[in-house]
Amino acid sequence: MSDDTYWTDDPSELLRVQPGFRLSQQPTDGTPGFAGGKREGEKALARGAGRLADLQEQLFACGREGEPRSVLLVLQAMDTAGKGGIVSHVIGAMNPGGVQYAAFGAPTPEEQAHDFLWRVWREVPAAGRIGVFDRSHYEDVLIGRVRKLAPPDELERRYGAINAFEKELAQSGTTILKVMLHLGKDEQRKRLESRLNRRDKLWKFNPADVDERLHWDDYQEAYQLAFDRTTSAYAPWFVVPADHKWYARVAVQQLLIRALEALGLEWPLPDYDVEEQKRRLAAS
Repeated sequence: MSDDTYWTDDPSELLRVQPGFRLSQQPTDGTPGFAGGKREGEKALARGAGRLADLQEQLFACGREGEPRSVLLVLQAMDTAGKGGIVSHVIGAMNPGGVQYAAFGAPTPEEQAHDFLWRVWREVPAAGRIGVFDRSHYEDVLIGRVRKLAPPDELERRYGAINAFEKELAQSGTTILKVMLHLGKDEQRKRLESRLNRRDKLWKFNPADVDERLHWDDYQEAYQLAFDRTTSAYAPWFVVPADHKWYARVAVQQLLIRALEALGLEWPLPDYDVEEQKRRLAAS
């Protein structure tokens, strides 16, 4: 079971986008449902790492035996919100052999020659795997809307295509978790300044990040529209406050743990006689 030592409420309910949700009303510096600070958060993250790894191995074992189930974690956020930290500190605790990671940047000429979901279909997790999308198909309705890279009628089509894509995945056995790391604009400025002030972080700074800040409100509206159009029972959105990196990490870890536990996985039974194999091994 999930370790609820520091959790006063279920984060999968607290952080889920519900009807009437307004992103503009959500604080970015909160720690909903968690009773503790950074120190307790780090303890919880370390404790949860073992549980998450065990569940992932169980999912992988079931996949090897023909069960179709998989999990897809979609990470979306403004720059510096901490997607890389989630990948390193949460996903990194699992066996990489059972993880399918995909980072979606600007589409290549080949990808542009196809429908926007073509490259995404190629990265969906196989049975028994946990897939991680570092950015995703949502870039095509976020940047696409803010930067006017597609006409309004095409953007409307994409919302419908996304819903159909996610429904098909869910029906085939994939549990979908869509997470938006909700970072404050002031906190982003601090993180960008930190990169500029550290020699070992200059490589992570992109001048285009400052350009994107000029469209901050437009992006918040684009996210809200994405929530309104694509939140569903089979592919829910979760908005995680991200001003505190430690909280974002432990919250996403818990979302994954609870989603895996909800699958009710059991270790597959062997197709051989265990006692016979023990005797054979002893005699070898």
